Amino acid sequence: MTESRPDTCSDAVLPPAVVAATVQQHRSGAEMRTADDRIASEVPVALVFNGISHAVMMATPQDLEDFALGFALSEGVVDTPADCRDIAVATQAPVCGTDGLPAGTASCEVQVEISSRSFARLKERRRSLVGRTGCGVCGTESLDALDLVPERVQARDWLAGIDLPVVQKAFASFSARQPLNAEAGAIHAAGWATPEGELLDVLEDVGRHNALDKLIGRLARQRRLGTPGFVVMSSRASYELVRKCARLDIPALATISAPTSLAVHIAGQAGIRLWGLCRGPRAVLYAAG
Repeated sequence: MTESRPDTCSDAVLPPAVVAATVQQHRSGAEMRTADDRIASEVPVALVFNGISHAVMMATPQDLEDFALGFALSEGVVDTPADCRDIAVATQAPVCGTDGLPAGTASCEVQVEISSRSFARLKERRRSLVGRTGCGVCGTESLDALDLVPERVQARDWLAGIDLPVVQKAFASFSARQPLNAEAGAIHAAGWATPEGELLDVLEDVGRHNALDKLIGRLARQRRLGTPGFVVMSSRASYELVRKCARLDIPALATISAPTSLAVHIAGQAGIRLWGLCRGPRAVLYAAG
């Protein structure tokens, strides 16, 4: 894709991605002791398209412009990056137990201006949903709304070359590129690697699908969608990750944990090369592409 990059406004001061906490550490045969710890933030992020709130995702409050654009693309809200005309991030101070949020909870809002064509389509199929860091179908009202039939990715002559050594090379440097997870744990990551296994980008979030959306948005904003490469992830391969890759014509996905049966099925339908259990000397090829 070579569409123009959307304008962004990132003047908002976001909540911290990691917060300090005092915890009790317990160990068998030793006395309990208090210690300073670091905990991953999880805040509500409202995605608002042309003034209408479409989804509230529980996410790590960083790289939100990438997140909004990636979500819009991977969920089919827009067809191309050019359909996003402007992205602006705003924050709200911690609330006092109102609006359904616990007291002291900060939140973020991302205002996205999209093309009239995209907005008209969104209004036709819009439904109220609340995003979560786990199940991608939570809140779906009917089987017809699941959207599990993927587009088939384009054939690439280099795809078969994403073999065990290439996957291992990408994962070898993956952990070192996850500073938030190193600091606090509980945070997923999505990375972009070349067909040779060189890891170029890593985006982090408490939600695995949020991390992938951030990566997709980063690639789109830098006009790199459609360039040769594949996705690596620190999670299991769930169906929604494969579905998002299919929609963006990303032909290969490698994850550190195992896939679900539906993820393997969708990968087979879409022609996606799916690696799982990518740990050290081994990996399992579940779908050859």
